[in-house]
Amino acid sequence: MFPQRLDSSIAYDIAKAMMDGFNRHYDLFRRESARAKHRFETADWHGQQRAQRERIEFYDLRVREASTRLEREFKAGEQPMEVWHQVKLHYIGLLVNHHQPELAETFFNSVTTKILHRSYFHNDFIFVRPAVSTEYIENEEPTARPTYKAWYPTRDNLEQVIVQLIESFDLRQPFSDLPRDAADVLVQVQKRLGDMKLRANFQIQALSSLFFRNKGAYVVGKVINGFQEIPFALPILYDEQGKLCIDAMLFGEDDLLILFSFARAYFMVDMEIPSAYVQFLRSMMPRKPRAEIYNALGLAKQGKTLFYRDFLQHLRHSTDRFRIAPGIKGMVMLVFDLPSFPYVFKVIKDYYPPQKDTTREQIQGKYLLVKQHDRVGRMADTLEYSNVAFPLVRFEEELIEEIRKFAPSQIEISDRDGDGQMEVIIKHVYIERRMIPLNIYLQESFDAGADNVRAREQMERAVIEYGNAIKDLVAANIFPGDMLWKNFGVTRHGKVVFYDYDEIEYITDCNFRRVPAPRNEEDEMSGEVWYHVGPKDVFPETFGPFLLGNPSVRQVFMKHHADLLDADFWQTNKERIIEGHVHDVFPYDLTRRFSELRKAA
Repeated sequence: MFPQRLDSSIAYDIAKAMMDGFNRHYDLFRRESARAKHRFETADWHGQQRAQRERIEFYDLRVREASTRLEREFKAGEQPMEVWHQVKLHYIGLLVNHHQPELAETFFNSVTTKILHRSYFHNDFIFVRPAVSTEYIENEEPTARPTYKAWYPTRDNLEQVIVQLIESFDLRQPFSDLPRDAADVLVQVQKRLGDMKLRANFQIQALSSLFFRNKGAYVVGKVINGFQEIPFALPILYDEQGKLCIDAMLFGEDDLLILFSFARAYFMVDMEIPSAYVQFLRSMMPRKPRAEIYNALGLAKQGKTLFYRDFLQHLRHSTDRFRIAPGIKGMVMLVFDLPSFPYVFKVIKDYYPPQKDTTREQIQGKYLLVKQHDRVGRMADTLEYSNVAFPLVRFEEELIEEIRKFAPSQIEISDRDGDGQMEVIIKHVYIERRMIPLNIYLQESFDAGADNVRAREQMERAVIEYGNAIKDLVAANIFPGDMLWKNFGVTRHGKVVFYDYDEIEYITDCNFRRVPAPRNEEDEMSGEVWYHVGPKDVFPETFGPFLLGNPSVRQVFMKHHADLLDADFWQTNKERIIEGHVHDVFPYDLTRRFSELRKAA
């Protein structure tokens, strides 16, 4: 019996060491998130950006630390499978009463899969399915902060309750005029409620922590009245006098979906029980997958875990086949999709045409830059996976041949589980939300005819949004590089988002120039460039011929965004960024700002 007791002891020690590794990770993650409040209060915008970047790396660092410890102290990779089976059971025991059990399970998977052979990647040894429920977890300590608070106003004191709600967050900077802001909020609430009778359960619920991102702090909650629940968010910013103000009121699911968009940077939120925050947010945005909500909260690894579970579930309940994605094929990325699944899969090709002077490592570096950068609602987030297995029978033959032709190093077809089911293993893949390519979106409006008013309006909105997207990227210190229409997509909310990252650069690394005047008639008639062009030189006035061939598009573009063809626009923004200026980028229309509404009144 002694060897069994020894194995059990080792199994428990391994489980405990892994749990220690996770607890250290979440403690550091939460502390960094909590410090966002101080950075907001001191207007430390560069510190906020730096913390958002660095926090993304926390998870992988802690996984490496835990794996190294297990190998050093327990020779974990040499332990028999009986021990590993016991490790999981002990770990489940440690999850009882844990406040982040779903995150701890994912951490266990991340560490274990670095140590075990893939043949053990099933539910006996890792958490293919969750083992511990996240329902109704609550911190029972007397001093603990609840996940959300509830206020029960009447029509008579609603404005005072709004003030109390804001003051409950204890921001250490003065408001310019909080009663005025509360009155503005009240106007918006009354517009939404109208003459509706206030029911017995009328209340405002707000999550107990502020949501910090870029230069803003957001109160997130919902108004409940009878059977109606109305989500809302209140952005708190600094005004021109350097004092706090409620800038707007976002109301309804669509506003919240844009605020929590996959094209925006992750929030920093101090959460003791993240699953409770996700559950609250899901009640406000039922159409948003839980995976994307975890991502928005900065818990990207959990988002990846849930996404993959959702993907496997979708495969089990669908029959369509993976295909080459519609649209113009890219020069460095091979893109495929499953028509019934709202995402695209992107694989870096092995070979590029001569004009693409790049490498696989450089392309991966660009995608990492986007992951760590403020995406300002204009760059799609990506999920990155290695060695993903797909059923071979679900692939169109044309797609298999395309991958074999352009990315042979990235595909393997085998029965690696030994069960007779052939699989396609993609060695490295990025996964993004599917959008309508902007060139296709515009072509649809052209095909409808110049006399079609709705199509004309669609084209105009798209071109204006395209220019707005580029200007938002400029504000975030990003030069897209390849600005062709095909590299942008249109979301279901009509937002234009950039998704081709292999040529992006920081604005501050570029040299924006005017095209020199020709020296003589020979220069003027030459089809070749007669002036020196450095590796980082950009000539904005040359964008026009590539983008504005359609007269209708050109007319709209020049009316709203002619400055994008002027080197001075780019250079001025570059100089402001170098001087340390951090631009405001709003996740809502500027006409929604209370300052604008007051002017209009």
